[in-house]
Amino acid sequence: MTLTRRTAPYVFLAPVFVFGLLFFVGPLLFSLVLSFASWNSLGAFRLVGLQNYRYLLAIDPVFHTALWNTARFVGGTILLGVPLSLALALAIRRSRVASLWQAIYWLPMITNVVAVSYVWKQILDDPYGLVNRFLAFLGVAGPSWLLDPDWAMLSLVLVFLWFQVGQDMMLFLAGLNGLDASVEEAARMDGASGWRTFRHVTLPLLAPTMLFVTLSNLIRGVGYFALMLVLTEGGPVNSTRTAALRMYELAFSELKLGLASAAAYILLFMVMLLSAIQLRVMRRGGVEGWA
Repeated sequence: MTLTRRTAPYVFLAPVFVFGLLFFVGPLLFSLVLSFASWNSLGAFRLVGLQNYRYLLAIDPVFHTALWNTARFVGGTILLGVPLSLALALAIRRSRVASLWQAIYWLPMITNVVAVSYVWKQILDDPYGLVNRFLAFLGVAGPSWLLDPDWAMLSLVLVFLWFQVGQDMMLFLAGLNGLDASVEEAARMDGASGWRTFRHVTLPLLAPTMLFVTLSNLIRGVGYFALMLVLTEGGPVNSTRTAALRMYELAFSELKLGLASAAAYILLFMVMLLSAIQLRVMRRGGVEGWA
């Protein structure tokens, strides 16, 4: 068959569309139907309407706790991670060895999450982990990082930041390098201090990058569960069981595929709603809103 200039693009793009339909659109639609059904992959497939959503949102106390834990985890990663990433980007922005620092901070992103999580489990172990051994050397009694409900979530947030900060720093660094240096220089020539230049010039110009980094952390944090699964398995007493981990348990431990699919779409709706609110707030403020 001879390809014409008009038909050739469609022929070459067809495999991509077929792949997308088979492995993205198809499973997405099937999980949507499954969220309105009761099925354990072995028994009869039975439609139950909104019963799965009603159970998760109005009855299941474990899922309610998981939603709250998800909010804590995402809030902690954003409130701590975004300022830290920006500070690191500012610190190495004009460094002569900036490339070396970028490579160092990027290394955690290319490691296997599960494997490194087991390493962190040994580091934070009580009482034989490296952290508590070091604190004991200093004469300080370290907490049970992964076994104490008051410390477990903070430990997960800090380990997540170890993985994530390097990528966010690179994004901020790209945003900073894309700014017009003459604007900041003009502010300094007008007598603005370093802080005022950052507050009223640099930060407003970084608003699009800030929005992208925050939304990325929101989406990634809501769907993250590898750390919880390896380090705490949702404990102690459900203090680190997030909605994504609960969804995983419903699907693969309890074989309640309908409930798991409903949980997935609840999370999807939450992410879309929070992202829309954040976009609206930041667009309404605009560049002037940051100044």
